[in-house]
Amino acid sequence: MTTEPKSATTSVAIASSGLPLTERQEARRRRILHATAQLAGRGGFDAVQMREVAESSSVALGTLYRYFPSKIHLLVATMQDQLQHLHETLRKRPPTEEEPAARVAQTLMRAFRAMQREPHLADAMVRALTFADRSVSAEVDAASRLTTTIILDAMGLTVPPTPAQLSAVRVIEHTWHSALITWLSGRASIAQVRIDIETVCRLIDLTSAAPGPTAPGTPGTTAGAATGAAAGGRAKSGRTATSRTKPGRTKRR
Repeated sequence: MTTEPKSATTSVAIASSGLPLTERQEARRRRILHATAQLAGRGGFDAVQMREVAESSSVALGTLYRYFPSKIHLLVATMQDQLQHLHETLRKRPPTEEEPAARVAQTLMRAFRAMQREPHLADAMVRALTFADRSVSAEVDAASRLTTTIILDAMGLTVPPTPAQLSAVRVIEHTWHSALITWLSGRASIAQVRIDIETVCRLIDLTSAAPGPTAPGTPGTTAGAATGAAAGGRAKSGRTATSRTKPGRTKRR
């Protein structure tokens, strides 16, 4: 019988089991993430080496791999940790704008300014997200869910979001991520990033103004209007055909 290496088995148990960590495990994890952020902040992606992280966090290399199976896992978890800190800060000091779109734009610009203060760290985390494969999907999904939560909180909804609103949130996330990449690569200025974020956040106003779901074909609804327009088009088409063809009247020579 083939047995899986102990380190790989344990890494799955610690990193992906979803079980709560003990106080000692959580403290060790915090040290690891803190050491990662410091190394990345000083030297970027290439400066984060598993052996150096283990030494800086005072844990054995094997223990580090039990928590994070790879450097990519580690940096994506660091991104999630940074987003968690941002989320807690936003709860204490929420955005002040009145309109939902403006609040989301303000929130994302605050997140961007936090990245701006640590450009090497931001570059390392974004590169890890870019390089992540399916083995890191759980960690990437967790970071994405947290970003979604931050945006929804900024929107200030009093009811669950509609499918259209969730779709808008996904587009906003993609734009924010893309804007961060273009800025880190020197292809976009901070002013352009702000314009892009404010522009895409207007989708929130559009989805908020959209009518709610109703029975298909109901007059006054989008579906009803579409059905009516289609029916009207068919009727018009039918009248046109009838006007062109007059049954019973043939031209006699």
